[in-house]
Amino acid sequence: MPSASAPKSPCCATGIGTTGAAARVVPDQAPTSTRGQVRIPGGTFVMGDHFGEGYPADGEVPLHEVELSPFFIDPTPVTNAQFARFVKATGWVTEAEELGVSAVFHLAFQGSPGDIVQSVAEAPWWLAVRGADWRHPQGPGSDITRLQNHPVVHVTWHDAQAYCAWAGKVLPTEAQWEYAARGGLAGARFPWGDELTRRGRWRCNIWQGTFPVENTCDDGYFTTAPVKTFAPNGHGLYQASGNVWEWCQDWFAADYYARSPRTDPPGSVTGTARVMRGGSYLCHSSYCQRYRVSARSGNTPDSASANIGFRCANPGNASA
Repeated sequence: MPSASAPKSPCCATGIGTTGAAARVVPDQAPTSTRGQVRIPGGTFVMGDHFGEGYPADGEVPLHEVELSPFFIDPTPVTNAQFARFVKATGWVTEAEELGVSAVFHLAFQGSPGDIVQSVAEAPWWLAVRGADWRHPQGPGSDITRLQNHPVVHVTWHDAQAYCAWAGKVLPTEAQWEYAARGGLAGARFPWGDELTRRGRWRCNIWQGTFPVENTCDDGYFTTAPVKTFAPNGHGLYQASGNVWEWCQDWFAADYYARSPRTDPPGSVTGTARVMRGGSYLCHSSYCQRYRVSARSGNTPDSASANIGFRCANPGNASA
């Protein structure tokens, strides 16, 4: 779980921390590969919360101008099919598999009562479930047979780093993520504009109904959605709002925006939590509006849950 120096754990993203990650052998960094990635031209944008809607502890302000060099980024989060190829090639065992327990939302749980180790104290709608992992996203009674094009979940920041190394990629910085997620819209609330729904149509996978007891699934999905379910933004990115939280490269620091360098900010040099962006299928306006494009949060790098995934990036001068 996040430490006191991390942001308060959002209701829609928790994690079951593991141990021993420092001793894990990460695959060697493969030659750079930008195959399938979108090239984002360099540019300047105003980063942060333009509407005063963020939580003070998240540090979405002050607004500050950021200049970024060109970079590449995956158009979608990494899917179960892609992650399976990585595991087959490397034999990688995720930290959730190693621990034997991960976090599952209570209404989505599939398994027997004996698989539930406990509920999470500060968010009882999260269950610590024995046998929950990327192959069994809702518990040991579930599988990914029909979820090949859904985002992989139950991956820690360390697991994401290992995948990136194998794939010849890196995790995006937080600034790169927000710039790409904005899709060229300056100061917008969402990747498609300021309105959550347009003509009554949902543009992202978040919670509808009364959290955490009823999801009306007006957007068509109870948990994860296929990664290309909704229309892409102006840069060709899918699912930059909702569906799953996405790990970024940076350490989280609530005061970082006040001291961030203008050009290619790398994030805080130290911390206990890594930045997560985008929100998830459990976000709801009644308690958590972190599906806004400026919203930020963080979790310890050894945390995993049923709504945390990632996408990859690369420097703009990469070739392959």
